[in-house]
Amino acid sequence: MRRINYTFLLILFFTAAAVSLLEYCSPKTKNETTTLAGNTYVGDQQCKSCHAQQYNDWLRSDHFKSIQTATDSSVLGNFNNASFDADGVHSTFFKKNGKYFINTQGEDGKNHDYQVLYTFGHFPLQQYLIAFPGGRMQATRASWDCKQHKWFHQYAGTKIDSHDWLHWTGNAQNWNTMCAECHSTNLQKNYNIEKDSYDTHFSVLNVSCEACHGPGKKHIDYINGEDYKKGNKIAHSLLQLPKGVDQLSQINTCAPCHAVQSDIDANAISSDELLYNHIPVIPNTERFYADGQVKEEDYNYASFLQSKMFRRGIKCSNCHNPHSGKIYFTGNQTCLQCHAKTFDSPQHHFHATNTEGALCINCHAPGKYYMGNDLRHDHSFRIPRPDLSVQYATPNACNNCHKDKSAQWAAAAVVKWYGPKRKYHFAEDLIPGSFGDEKSEPHLLRLMSDTAVPSIIKATAANYLGNIHSTTSLQTLLNCLKNPNAQVRYEALRSLASFSSLANKTAIADALNDKVRAVRIAAAQTLNILGANDLPEQYTGAYQSAKAELERFLLYQADYAHGNINLGDYYQRNNNFSEAERFYKRAIQKDSLANLARLNLSVTLNSEGKNKEALLVLETAVKTDNKNDQAWMNLGLLYAELKDIPKALAAFAKSDALHSQNTRLYYNYGLLLQQNGKTQQAINVLQKGLQLNNTDESLNYAMAYVFMQNNQPAKAMQYARVLKNSNPNNPDYQQLFQALGL
Repeated sequence: MRRINYTFLLILFFTAAAVSLLEYCSPKTKNETTTLAGNTYVGDQQCKSCHAQQYNDWLRSDHFKSIQTATDSSVLGNFNNASFDADGVHSTFFKKNGKYFINTQGEDGKNHDYQVLYTFGHFPLQQYLIAFPGGRMQATRASWDCKQHKWFHQYAGTKIDSHDWLHWTGNAQNWNTMCAECHSTNLQKNYNIEKDSYDTHFSVLNVSCEACHGPGKKHIDYINGEDYKKGNKIAHSLLQLPKGVDQLSQINTCAPCHAVQSDIDANAISSDELLYNHIPVIPNTERFYADGQVKEEDYNYASFLQSKMFRRGIKCSNCHNPHSGKIYFTGNQTCLQCHAKTFDSPQHHFHATNTEGALCINCHAPGKYYMGNDLRHDHSFRIPRPDLSVQYATPNACNNCHKDKSAQWAAAAVVKWYGPKRKYHFAEDLIPGSFGDEKSEPHLLRLMSDTAVPSIIKATAANYLGNIHSTTSLQTLLNCLKNPNAQVRYEALRSLASFSSLANKTAIADALNDKVRAVRIAAAQTLNILGANDLPEQYTGAYQSAKAELERFLLYQADYAHGNINLGDYYQRNNNFSEAERFYKRAIQKDSLANLARLNLSVTLNSEGKNKEALLVLETAVKTDNKNDQAWMNLGLLYAELKDIPKALAAFAKSDALHSQNTRLYYNYGLLLQQNGKTQQAINVLQKGLQLNNTDESLNYAMAYVFMQNNQPAKAMQYARVLKNSNPNNPDYQQLFQALGL
């Protein structure tokens, strides 16, 4: 999955026969070959005569075997009438008339025969691609373990409903949007939003030469032409990613597939800046541990950019053969290309030679298993810090092996071997900075000011600063807009959207003319959230242009469930409620568990005056996820608006019992209790909210209001003083100030 989620702040409150996909998803014909800046893709066969060694290396690579037509030579799984039972599903695997079939549970909950068209991957596991109507191809949950030679399930031990987004027939396992771009060359997704269908094409079935080096026709014409023969050299011979390319150019060529990222548009534009065509995720706690270690799949990019190796200029091809993908050396020899031999000794690692504990990667690039059996190593290449595990419960490499020992035991061993002092690592500030409370800000500011901190960590700090609504955080984020790193600028703009009282939008508007497309999109989105009606006239053209880029970006994600939520949010903000309603409903259709879509849909329906429909949506939301505190809160708000006070109070109480972290719950719940004569309960509820955020103006105002209503001005005073200090000129507070003599 390579998508970024934009969260909208709530203001309310077939039996599908396996048809052939070849007409939908196939190589272009010679007359249809995709053109890029006048160049065309010619296929790998045109490369091997001059680049035999590289071609032969490629034949051994995962890239070559990324996807193959299902044949006796490519299919590794047991299709000799084998059967497999797991997670409530019975599957059989067989051959018929030379073709491969799987009989398994379909999207209607019943078993059907599905023809395998393609193999997907080859080691350590292989999945299979099945064609569905509308040009869809789906990756099977039943996968072949190439190590143990047996069938197994993705998400083992989990029963997945046939209508679930995670079901193999669902949106999460859709090849066209989730997988295809990084498993084929020059993929054109061609999603039709009106028909909800695909006409997907590619130039080469697998990841071939031109996936990295770009279309090759101009290169071949040049090599065969008179200019080359006469010695008239052209830099890079009209290819991308030539031999000896600089670090960032190489990494940015690999990153679109070796990062979790969102594609900005169907039309990629040649650029040395990754964020011109893609928006990669940052190592925040959505996918990573608080210290930046990998938690969910990250495909290496966001990890590697944290590392000292990246800072020292190391690139992918220093360790990996770029054509075979294999590591150059076995054991510790890859590391010893640069690091002193003394590191490969018990005096450094304190483990017996030739054991697992003596391997550099087990301490500095520990691995995790993904997709059931695929071990992938964390490329942040960090020194283990069990002392941080003791303090913050983050993982560490020592306890990955010594599972029977405590983090304190591991920390003590490190002190014994290396002394009591640890060299500073940005994790010491990144972890507390991720908490989002009043103590986080100094840690984040330290990360932003330290020139040795990697830019991707500064981008993460900018992301976290959006949760701390202080003048210092605001100014720091505005300063970030001049940062030379595009990811820092992008995240700063995203965070500025949460500063709703921002009066001066000029700095954000200046970013509408940024040279990087993702930054312009973020600027347009932030201004769209804050309101762009009062922008100076000089920015009108730039805003409309960047807003058009934002719309294209959002529409490109419309085949993905959360992409429809993003579109709904966008139209909601622009008061286009009919379109917002349309896309929220599309999101629910693609993912029946997408409660965020239901919550936002209820807001839209409420805005349209369709409260009966909104109520049905929210009642479905709490049935879908009975532990969703936000759904219960919104249901309470709607019941209150409908004057059904008992149900409103019951819904608020349910949200409270689920330990909601939303201060708006406690504000609305407390006031409703007060209005219904339950003063002490109201005070208790408002106090809960203030424990979450003691400077929240609404809660302090509500508390002062309750005490004034009950003739207790002395108790109201402490809350009124908070308002006087934070927002003394707010006209809504003046009557309270006067009554208390402030």
